[in-house]
Parts: sequence; C-alpha cells; structure tokens
Amino acid sequence: MDPIPAAVVARIDELRSRIDHHNYLYFVLDNPGISDSEYDRLMAELRTLEGDYPQLVTPTSPTQRVGAAPLLALEQVAHAVPMLSLDNAFTEHELCEFDRRVRERLGTTQEIEYAAEPKLDGLAVSLLYEGGVLTRGATRGDGHTGEDITHNVRTIATVPIRLRGEGWPAVLEVRGEVYMPRAGFDALNHRARLQGEKVFVNPRNAAAGSLRQLDPGVAATRPLVMACHGVGRVEEGASLPTRYSAIMQDLAAWGFRASAERRVVVGAAGCFAYYQAMCDRRTALGYDIDGVVFKVDDLGLQQRLGFVSRAPRWAVAYKFRAEEEQTLVEQIEVRVGRTGALTPVARLRPVFVGG
Repeated sequence: MDPIPAAVVARIDELRSRIDHHNYLYFVLDNPGISDSEYDRLMAELRTLEGDYPQLVTPTSPTQRVGAAPLLALEQVAHAVPMLSLDNAFTEHELCEFDRRVRERLGTTQEIEYAAEPKLDGLAVSLLYEGGVLTRGATRGDGHTGEDITHNVRTIATVPIRLRGEGWPAVLEVRGEVYMPRAGFDALNHRARLQGEKVFVNPRNAAAGSLRQLDPGVAATRPLVMACHGVGRVEEGASLPTRYSAIMQDLAAWGFRASAERRVVVGAAGCFAYYQAMCDRRTALGYDIDGVVFKVDDLGLQQRLGFVSRAPRWAVAYKFRAEEEQTLVEQIEVRVGRTGALTPVARLRPVFVGG
C-alpha cells in the first residue's frame, strides 16, 4: 500500500478542526460563522478525502455522526454515581421552606446563593468522556441503571464527540437533558402527517422516543438538542471549580450547550423573583420547560447538606402550575356493581391538555 501523502493527512485534520469549530458556533452558540453553502463545501471535501483514504476515518470525525449499524437491543448501564431525582416545590411557601431547611442544616442565618436555571422538559442523559472523547451515553433509567444510547447521542449536534479547549479531567461524566425545540417538533409532525405516519403528542415524548431507537439513522433525522446541567463521575483527584455556576462555565468552554437563562440568585426572594421572570418568559423560550431548578451554588455546602434516599438536600425543582382546560360533561352513566352498588361515571368531551 502506497504511503498516504502528508498533505492529505494535514488537510483532513484541518477540515475536521474547521468543521468542529463551525458546528460549535452554529449548534451551541447559535452564532454561525460561515454560510450553509461554505459549510457544505467543507463537509463534501472531507467526505471525499475520507472516501479516498478510508484508513484515515476515525470515530471522532464530523462525518461519523451517523455511522453505527442498528442495534438488536439497548444494553443496560450502571451509573457509577446515581442520577437522583429532585424534590418539588409548588408554592412560594414551599420554596421558602426549602430555603429555611438549607440554612437551618448549615447552621447559618446568612442568605444562600443559589444557581438557578430552567427545568427542561426532556429526557435526562449521562455522557461519559475519557481522554476528552465521548465513549458512552446513557439514559437516567431508575437512577441507578439506565440504557446505553451511545449510538443515538452521537448523532446530536450539540453533543461534542471530542471536548474542546483544555483543562478537562481525563474521566468526566456530563449530565444534561435532551429535548426537542417546538419549531423542530412542529416540523417533525408536519413531515409525519404528509407521509401518513403517526404524529407525536408532545416534544418530550418525541425526544424520549428518538433516543430509544435502535437505528441511529432515525435519531439523526430528529431535531434533538442536549443542554448540560451538571457532572457525575469525575476522575479521582481531578480539580474542578468549587461552585456549580463555575462548573457550568467550564462545560460551556469545553463544547457543551448550557442554558442562556442560568443565573446565580440570593436567598428565597431571589429564587422567587427568578421563578416569576421565567413564568413571564416561558412561552417565548422556543422550548418546553415545566419549572425552574435551584441548587446551592457552593459545592462545599452541597457536600455538607448531603442527600436523602432519592434526592439531594441542596436542590429543589419549583414546578409551574399544571395546565388547566375547561370541558363539558356530555353524559353521566350509572353502573351497577355485583353487590348492587351504583357508581356514576361522567363522560367528558375530550380536550387537549399539555400533551
């Protein structure tokens, strides 16, 4: 076999680097740096070179976002660090009680700084990076065991195949939410209707169904987005910032999309003001959220607060009120049980409520 010209190797490396950079600008920062036609030209040149020299194709190449064969079944994945759920608050009083318990357990009367961010209505995922390269993706599952969805998360443009920048731990588990923006969801259902296929009820179901496909080619056609919201397993001895908000800044620098709505607020009053602001902005976001999440920003304080059996004591999800609609009782039927008991059953006119 003839040796591969050094100029070809250099050009392939250059193309991959440029395409990765422009993917980051377009999908993560929403700030495209070149036209679509120029991007397509770069990708076409890379595909041609990789076709001529297939021995140079690597799993981290931008051309390999969809390259795996369909699976027969999803494998099980044990989470090294459990993916716990969050306790909920539904009223301002419950939010204040959460803040009171935090300060009481810490033995302080000082106001606590909380990291605040929208609660995305999608599917929680875990992404494992080793040596800066994505090696595994998994669903949350029951918090202890999830499903291996590596083949599908690789197709999501906002999931970096290789981490950007420097300073990331050799082993890093990033956690986030995969969701489907409303515009993409509407377009997906429009195509399904034209093709006579079943439509999805809501964006969350569409995202969850897409990630559990056995064929990554299906997931690649779905308009999925992943936004990070924390870390799990980290290489022992690795140094990360001591505040959650700073960790999120690092993750953004390493190539992940992080919510542009995240803030650091002070005390229960700051939390409630943020909640009110997100209520006002909810319909303008372009994606579904079902509340906001508050986390004690200081990781040292998080460690002191600890966990209960299924949730951290240092975080709470302040949920929006459930959507409500009015409908009509069209008929009341009375059923007779075996013992002669009469049970009235109301027949309601169907109404669509939040999927």
